[in-house]
Amino acid sequence: MAIVSLNTSSLDEKRIQRAAAEACGSVAPNFPLDKLIAVNPFWKLIDKPFQDVSARVHALTGITALMPASYWLDLYKEGAISDKAIEHSLAQYDVGVNKDIFIASMENERSAVTLPLLTKHFDAYRSNNEMTWEEECIFQISQFCAAYFQHESPLVQIEGNTPANTLYKSWLNGLKHDSGISVLMNTKSLKKIFSSLPSDVDTLLKEAVDELNISSQHAKDYFYALIMNLNGWSSYIAYRTWLKECNELQGLLAIRLAWELIVYRYYREFDKDKAQQVHVRFGFLIRQLASRIARQKEAERGLWVMMYAYEYEQQQRLQSKLTSASPAKQLAPDTQAIFCIDVRSEVIRRTLELKSPTIKTMGFAGFFGMPISYAPKHTDAERPQLPGLLSPQLRVNEKNVVAHRAEMTQHRAMWHKWSKSPLGSFSMVESAGWWYAFKLLKNTLLPSSKENPINALSHHCEWEISNKEGPIGLEDKVALAAGALKMMGISTFAPTVLLVGHGSKSRNNLHAAGLDCGACGGQSGEVNVRVLAQLLNDSEVRKSLIAMGYKIAGNTRFIPALHNTTTDDIECFDSPVPEKLKNLLIDAKHQAQKERAKHYSKNLPFESDKKRNQRFQHRASDWSQVQPEWGLAGNSSFIIGPRGRTRGVDLEGKTFLHDYAWQTDRDSSILETLMTAPMIVTNWINSQYNASVADNNKLGSGNKVLHNALHNNIGVFEGNSGDLRIGLSKQSLYNGQRWVHQPERLSVYIVAPNTKIYDIVQKHKMLQDLINNDYLYLFSWEHPAVIERLYKGKWYKSHGLSM
Repeated sequence: MAIVSLNTSSLDEKRIQRAAAEACGSVAPNFPLDKLIAVNPFWKLIDKPFQDVSARVHALTGITALMPASYWLDLYKEGAISDKAIEHSLAQYDVGVNKDIFIASMENERSAVTLPLLTKHFDAYRSNNEMTWEEECIFQISQFCAAYFQHESPLVQIEGNTPANTLYKSWLNGLKHDSGISVLMNTKSLKKIFSSLPSDVDTLLKEAVDELNISSQHAKDYFYALIMNLNGWSSYIAYRTWLKECNELQGLLAIRLAWELIVYRYYREFDKDKAQQVHVRFGFLIRQLASRIARQKEAERGLWVMMYAYEYEQQQRLQSKLTSASPAKQLAPDTQAIFCIDVRSEVIRRTLELKSPTIKTMGFAGFFGMPISYAPKHTDAERPQLPGLLSPQLRVNEKNVVAHRAEMTQHRAMWHKWSKSPLGSFSMVESAGWWYAFKLLKNTLLPSSKENPINALSHHCEWEISNKEGPIGLEDKVALAAGALKMMGISTFAPTVLLVGHGSKSRNNLHAAGLDCGACGGQSGEVNVRVLAQLLNDSEVRKSLIAMGYKIAGNTRFIPALHNTTTDDIECFDSPVPEKLKNLLIDAKHQAQKERAKHYSKNLPFESDKKRNQRFQHRASDWSQVQPEWGLAGNSSFIIGPRGRTRGVDLEGKTFLHDYAWQTDRDSSILETLMTAPMIVTNWINSQYNASVADNNKLGSGNKVLHNALHNNIGVFEGNSGDLRIGLSKQSLYNGQRWVHQPERLSVYIVAPNTKIYDIVQKHKMLQDLINNDYLYLFSWEHPAVIERLYKGKWYKSHGLSM
């Protein structure tokens, strides 16, 4: 029986390539395990309204950006969403029903979506005890990608080809020699079908589009559905593209599209009736994509109403605190403590200030303005110590280090890396025999802290800073120090200035870098604070800084410190610390532990400080612990302004805090940097946490107990197959009874005149997209009792317009 042609039009080659490029360009990057930082999974789509993106992504890929109706209804029943908030939200979304009718109409769950994938449709002809085409497709491609990318260079180097072609041809070469797929799928030989595939990406794209009758208006959506069918690998390859290493995403798209052709051609060869039936249904589905997306958007409107109502409730609560707060008493400080803006430092800062009116805390991005990479001497290692949005301009290493110590650490790191690999872990245990059994028993009964091998080299007090030409001179050192001081907004200095970076300590944790400092590229911030402290303690640097308006008294000492976010210990380095300050840091630790303890156990907050501290120390050293800490769970707001506005306000460990004084920022250059760097990073963090809760299956990494690491820190499988897993594990977000992180879009509050904020937004399309397309909220807070919102070029009294 002849196959009915559903669409006689076809794309020319350039239009196909454009559609493929646009689909691949919509994928956000996912960073590898050793550089793990949060990324907004919808980052490449922010030029479209979030509601449109959510509906389109769900209709094409099944990925959801929203919590189900049952989640929001539970919050409403618990009182976390008020009737007033829902009524306000209904008005903003122009829903013409009252609150009671709206609540009654909310469905408990959304219906499953039919994905526009040909392989999915042919799965109807597979029996229950057979692997589906979709499962085999993902399994085969994922295993190939694991083998291909786990080596420093591809397994098959093909000269004279683009990276996309090299990836595709390497896959095709292996596929043509694979006889196992036919056996596994219980089909007739597929080798003839494999051999019929074109040998390059462009030809494959053109041939598939023509043969499957994909029209020009549907090609981009179809390609996007295909590339996101392997969301994990596509996100990893997008990271490689982000680094400008290569552009292989179209190669992955071609591989996934080739599987559509393989299955279609197989049935066309051996069962034409089934081929035609599926082709007709598939063609109808493709033609209906636009209307399906529109229906999906309408179906999701109630969820957006509930989500906004919850956000409105939380914003009103926070804004009430902010506008009614009385500035806490601040005496002339004997100590300034500068922390990373990370939400985990908010509790520490609040407690220090509550205990002592002579302590002033400040917030600054955790890389402390040091655009550096860290390259330990006598090793091959090098790692970035700055935000993923930036590239290192300088390299730092130890001035004096014993060579054999570095070599031992490098060998230890290699052993550690091998032991974490999928094959190495098994062969190592088998080779070690009873000796390793003893080690496992020791780790269980007598757990001890163990840090990253490279971090063991970073406990150093003398640093060499170099650029491409070699060690930098005094002039460059002064410029580096002055730049950091300018961004911090600090011009007067207390006798003791703590520079507090942060890092996390846990055992057997593949996602440990995700708990470290995101502003340091997913590393501990120890190197950054040590390097900056050395610069600011340098007498020659201090002399030169005077001419730049920074006079540092001779008795002022900059002390580097590290906040261990798992235990909330703060360790100070290189200089003696006043006894009073030591005791205050211990008090702050106990208060932070007490506040975080409520998420683990109802009884833990009421234990003694000593007992509770022992439990937190044990969490950091327990190799079986799946919830060493909650990371940035709960993050919901970012305040850019002087600490005096929030000093004494309980922000519940949910707020990023960056110091800023607009009065001294005459050209608004500092504010522009804050809005285009830290504000973007906080949006990424907030969006990744929200997405990992909303769809932990596709945008989160599932059950971390089942994780297996890939070589070279690429990522993890859940089990030994399936797609590469990205995002946060469920254990990082859920305590067994409830979500510790409640999805809520970031609210940014800036203490500055409206005109300054507006002018910066107008200069950057990225900011306009984030604000006007509803990926975050932007408020000004110039006057203590007045908060206004910027939305689509206009200012509104807070929530006068809220969507």
